[in-house]
Amino acid sequence: MKAAADQREARESLIRGVDKLASARALVIGDIILDAYVWGDATRISPEAPVPVVEVREETRTLGGAANVVHNMVTLGARPLLCGVVGRDREGKEILNRLKSLGLSPEGVLFDPGRPTTVKTRVVAGSQQVIRFDQESRAAVSAGTASKVLRFVEHSVPAFDVIVVSDYGKGMVSGSLMEGITAMAKKLKVPVAVDPRVNHMAHYRGVDVMTPNHHEAGMLCGFEIADDHALMRAGHQLLETFGCRLVLITRGKDGMSLFEAGGEIHHIPTVARKVFDVTGAGDTVIATFSLGLAAALDPKAAAVIANVAAGIVVGEVGTSAVRAEDLKKTLRDASLNGVEIE
Repeated sequence: MKAAADQREARESLIRGVDKLASARALVIGDIILDAYVWGDATRISPEAPVPVVEVREETRTLGGAANVVHNMVTLGARPLLCGVVGRDREGKEILNRLKSLGLSPEGVLFDPGRPTTVKTRVVAGSQQVIRFDQESRAAVSAGTASKVLRFVEHSVPAFDVIVVSDYGKGMVSGSLMEGITAMAKKLKVPVAVDPRVNHMAHYRGVDVMTPNHHEAGMLCGFEIADDHALMRAGHQLLETFGCRLVLITRGKDGMSLFEAGGEIHHIPTVARKVFDVTGAGDTVIATFSLGLAAALDPKAAAVIANVAAGIVVGEVGTSAVRAEDLKKTLRDASLNGVEIE
């Protein structure tokens, strides 16, 4: 009876934690992407080539990359600020309009006329992605644009509880940018959380929080994470190499593992009932986890909430954001009986 009562209290504590996310002030910096979807059905093969013919039903667009991190924060009740670049094109204007429709200021989004807005277009037949084509430049943003971003960050940081860097390798995140961000953040004691890109590993030294998936964690460490021993080794190595306070490794069907610099390790099993699409799941994890930390939740509690949030979004096809109401409903669900939430 006591164990059941403890679980109920732990569950209610997490639900109260979700309510606290709205109070967290987050600055999100990174690669801004517009995710486009062409939805249809494929019932035949083209006579011109061995490819399916997709009969289009509808087309949709949503915020992606760093903008999807912000979108997730908004649906969790927070009011973050997004900082990054878009092209001076129709898609760039659409992103600004979408931010405004969420009630957010677009002041941190800069136009770079020398590059297009990054657009990822996915063709989905039924629930299966058939192909993706990208409109993008992966070249580093211009030195002038990077300087403007740093000046904006320097002006903005004092107003925030956490800085989140969403690195999709589209040219926004550089070594000099990260050096500037971490220096400013340390001076003001504002934590920096990073969703990493493997080929940018040299940029992340000195960040406080990292949220790689297990493939990325293995590549960052230089070995495959094939068993629990390798997982433990990777978690400790990431903490030591990058000087992090927390490393949260997402592990797909095996849930998540949280490593703390003080030595504590928490393995959190997945709560996903179905997995249709993992697109944007990493955005949901870092959005929820960083908001939890900024709202002064215990790291394990923040990780459990992020785990539940990720379990919701992978059950949807396409980029999606989790709502606070759905998160609390899932936390109340008795089917979480396999998850330790104390």
